[in-house]
Amino acid sequence: MSKTIMTVDDSASMRQMVRLTLAGAGYEVVEAENGQDALAKAQSASPSMVVTDLNMPVMDGLTLIRNLRTLPTFRGVPIVFLTTESDEGKKREAKEAGATGWLTKPFKQEQLLAVVKKVLG
Repeated sequence: MSKTIMTVDDSASMRQMVRLTLAGAGYEVVEAENGQDALAKAQSASPSMVVTDLNMPVMDGLTLIRNLRTLPTFRGVPIVFLTTESDEGKKREAKEAGATGWLTKPFKQEQLLAVVKKVLG
């Protein structure tokens, strides 16, 4: 059974690039266009991992992580930021909120897959 990864980004083209990369490696992919959309889909999708952007309308990635970490089923789920943001303060804030890792856009497919394999085992 393949693992499901949720990708959260307000950019449709970025979601498509992430989906193609992950699906090509055999993962199931659920897409959400912002944190609120992801939160609504999270319970039914029950992803093994979440890859989220930081800056999005409606609900940003930090708020999404804080919300997901309050749900018992998401306490141990790896959540990785994929964002253009590289500020150390933001990275620290993300870690405190419960983020597992941080990748900077633009990303290399091999880099994303390496992080996914590392956190999913």
